[in-house]
Parts: sequence; C-alpha cells; structure tokens
Amino acid sequence: MKTTSNASPVGPNSGLIMSAPIQGVSVKVLRSPPRVISRSPAFDVKLFLDSAGVGRKVVKFRGKDTLFAQGDPANNVLYIQEGAVKLTVINESGKEAVVAILGPGDFLGEGCLAGQSICMATATAIAPTTVLVIEKNEMNRVLHGEHAFSDRFIAHMLARNIRVEEDLIDQLFNSSEKRLARTLLLLARYGAPGHPQKVLPKVSQEMLADMIGTTRSRVNFFMNKFRKLGFIQYDGEIHVNDSLLSVVLHD
Repeated sequence: MKTTSNASPVGPNSGLIMSAPIQGVSVKVLRSPPRVISRSPAFDVKLFLDSAGVGRKVVKFRGKDTLFAQGDPANNVLYIQEGAVKLTVINESGKEAVVAILGPGDFLGEGCLAGQSICMATATAIAPTTVLVIEKNEMNRVLHGEHAFSDRFIAHMLARNIRVEEDLIDQLFNSSEKRLARTLLLLARYGAPGHPQKVLPKVSQEMLADMIGTTRSRVNFFMNKFRKLGFIQYDGEIHVNDSLLSVVLHD
C-alpha cells in the first residue's frame, strides 16, 4: 500500500420496523436509534511513536489527497487522528460507490493483517487529515506485545462488523429518506460519548447519494425537507439536530 500526498510526513444502530407477509405471518424487526461505534479512549500516539520498534510514522493529508488507491499493495494499517476519510470502490465498468466515511479513532487498511495483498478500496481525505501509518509487520508485533492496544483494535473490528450488518439491513429494508437521516446522524456521531459532532465533515449531495444508493435529486429533496422541519441547518455546512432522529424512528 502506498500513501500519496503533496504534504510531507509530520506527523455504520439502525434498526427498522417492517411488516411483510411471509406465508401469512407478519414479521416485525425492531427499530432503534443509530449508534456510532463505541470507542474506548484513544491510545497515546506519541507514546506509541516513542516506544521501541520501527515501522510507523505520522502523515498529514490535505482534502482530496489519496491515502491509498484500490489495487495498491496492502502493506500498512492506518489510524485516523484528525480529519475524515472517504472509502470508495470502483467496479469494472467504472461505477464508483462510497462504502464508508471514517473519522478520528478509526482504523483502515486492516485487511492486510488477514492476508489481503492489495487494497480493496480507495481512501481519500475529505478534509485536512492526520493519520498514523503502521507497517503490517509492526502492527502484528504490537498486537501480540501490547495488550491494551490489542484489546482496543479487536473491539474496533467487532464494532465495524456490527456496523456493516446494520448498513446492509438499512440498505435492504429502509426508505431512502430514513437511510439519509441515519447516514447524517452517523456522520454527526450521534450517540457518541460526550457531545456529538454537530457540524458534519464536508460531504456533497452526490456523495450522500452514493452512500445511501439513491439519486442526488432525491437527496436534495429530503435535505430541503429536513431543513424546513428544523432537523438540520444547511448553509454550505450541514448542522444536524437531535430531532432528526424522529425520521429514523418514525414508522
């Protein structure tokens, strides 16, 4: 995996409610508020950099810089300290899909630890972003030798799997309006410890449409609706209010 930057190194709970006849039986799946990944306190990056061993560095990226591209060698695990990163995949016909928006405290590129030889997605900074880049061999050493870090990483991976399952259920069964509301709440880190992030990372309507599997015009329609209802403020930056949760919970 290669990191590409013009800068010098310096340092998805959505439930739903559904009634569908299955051989005359009504099935109900409960809906609960979206919940971001619950994170333990971030590990001390400076202490990690100063500890014995080699193979890690802090790198800064500007908005729109590519951290790694789909098809690049998968050699590193990245930990986001600041900023936001978009993960996208492109199929053989050139169609691109946004699969995740990651923020501070998230890891990416961890597939190399499971034997992936190439990157399966492209990671692009959507804001000024600082990441800790850890070489695969160094990551394996740390996971075996530093239990606090290992516990944090395993908890992150389990939570990521839960998020993927929730995203799939949301995509299969919820309306595009509910999917958009849930995505906005997750980007605002609704339910995170402390105060949620009210101002979203810089995301376009096209990006939101890619994330929820609809068109930009539908996203624009619902964004205007949410603004009129007072669920969001939308003036170049998106400010999310807790009242948006009512869209997700509405039957």
